[in-house]
Amino acid sequence: MFLSCLDLEGVLVPEIWLRVAEHTGIDELRVTTRDIPDYDQLMRHRISVISRNGLRLAEIQQVIDGMTPLPGAVEFLNWLRERSQVIILSDTFYQFAEPLMRQLQWPALFCNYLMIDDDGRIEGYRLRQIDQKRQAVKALRQLNFKIIAAGDSYNDTSMLNEADRGILFCPPDNVARQFPQFPVTNDYEQLRVAFGTAAVELETQE
Repeated sequence: MFLSCLDLEGVLVPEIWLRVAEHTGIDELRVTTRDIPDYDQLMRHRISVISRNGLRLAEIQQVIDGMTPLPGAVEFLNWLRERSQVIILSDTFYQFAEPLMRQLQWPALFCNYLMIDDDGRIEGYRLRQIDQKRQAVKALRQLNFKIIAAGDSYNDTSMLNEADRGILFCPPDNVARQFPQFPVTNDYEQLRVAFGTAAVELETQE
């Protein structure tokens, strides 16, 4: 029996900050971990931008309330849940994720926390743990779980390296080139096949 670990944004749902950028017209928020791999640097950039523009948490949550999972994501997640336990490992925040988790039928989610002031402004963030995706996979492997992980970007690659099998889903070309050890999938059918192949490989090792 294997356990599946999935990134959230880019694998099951659209990139939240890109959608916020589209709705607000703030192009500086279009930058993601595909552009700035250092997560702390990226978040300091985002918090600076929303502070300059007077954007509050409630306005961002309103945008997220209108988002839906990627086409085919719910069906893929249901398929995977029939074959393994699933944990979502994400660099997003609990204050953002609830509407999306509801639409995904409440999978387990490990992510981070925003620090909000009395006026509803985002003043900082608190990581649950540094490099938490990799650390979560490492801890699960120490509990004797076999892990298959899937992600789309730089901030997922340490998780994929730590897993027994790692899979890239719709990665940018530069990530696919830099990490050729991971099979690349470009739709959910290919992702199903990759998970199935990885599961068979793990079973034959036991």
